[in-house]
Amino acid sequence: MTEQEVVDITNKVFEESFEIEKEKLQPQAHIFNDLGLDSIDIVDLVVALQESFGVKIRNEEKVRNIRTLQDIYDFILTIKNEEGRKNS
Repeated sequence: MTEQEVVDITNKVFEESFEIEKEKLQPQAHIFNDLGLDSIDIVDLVVALQESFGVKIRNEEKVRNIRTLQDIYDFILTIKNEEGRKNS
């Protein structure tokens, strides 16, 4: 999976699940401060990302450090790459 595919799918989740305008979905956008999500929204976000990417997101240190959209893109890309190596 390419980085652009991850960006496109992640941004679509934000647009559809949280009704956030496409223009606000910049890599440096802070999930809480810029996009207005709260802790309850994060649970919905995790579920939506798991469904969209077919991955399991566990409550690990890497997840707790996510603050921006770029952090999400990088995190999903890492999961998908690790998954790809396991299946090779």
